[in-house]
Formats: sequence, structure tokens, C-alpha cells
Amino acid sequence: QGQLVESGGGSVQTGGSLRLSCAASENTYNCMGWFRQAPGKGREWVGLTSTISGGPTYANSVTGRFTISQDNAKNTVYLEMNSLKPEDTAMYYCAAKSTLPCFRVNDYNYWGQGTQVTVSS
Repeated sequence: QGQLVESGGGSVQTGGSLRLSCAASENTYNCMGWFRQAPGKGREWVGLTSTISGGPTYANSVTGRFTISQDNAKNTVYLEMNSLKPEDTAMYYCAAKSTLPCFRVNDYNYWGQGTQVTVSS
């Protein structure tokens, strides 16, 4: 499968916004997801979506603030993050898989390199 490349991370103040992008070099997938990991913590899922049917699902910690969208022509998925909080600080990863169902998080097997998001008080 093609590579995944994230971009758009940075440092913002509490309440700010960032838009992360994940570009697939060659392929599209049935499922795309965003995950994050803070130092000393395990990786957690943030949002998941089907590239076929849409209908993204979000973790309770981000629902109402984060939005996943996609541009199939560009093989790109986005994570729009609004009303950012310090607890959102983490390395954010884009992930993909072809195996359904999308809500099963343990078998995402294509990963980007990560992009750092830092939210200051």
C-alpha cells in the first residue's frame, strides 16, 4: 500500500484551531483513522471513518470539537480540531486499513510518521 504522510501540526493556545492532513501516496483505503499518543501514555483513537460511507465516529473527549473530512480525489483525509485544550497535546497519527469494520481499532496497519500538536494554557 501507499505511504501516509501527516502535516499541519503545531503549537497553539487554548481555544485555538488546527487542521491536520493525511495524504496517501498511491492508494485509498476502506477505513481511515486518527490516533494520538502523549508521552508516557498509550495510543488512543480520536476518530474513525469509512472512506466509502462516511459517518465518522469520535472519541468522547473530542466529540463536538474535532471533525474528520476527506477528499477522495486527493487521497487525503483531514482532522479539523477546534477549541483545543492542553489535554489535546500529543503526537497525532493518521492510520488506515482495508479490513472492515472500521470501528475495530486494533488492526489499523498503515501508519503515518506523526505530527506534533501542542496546546498551551
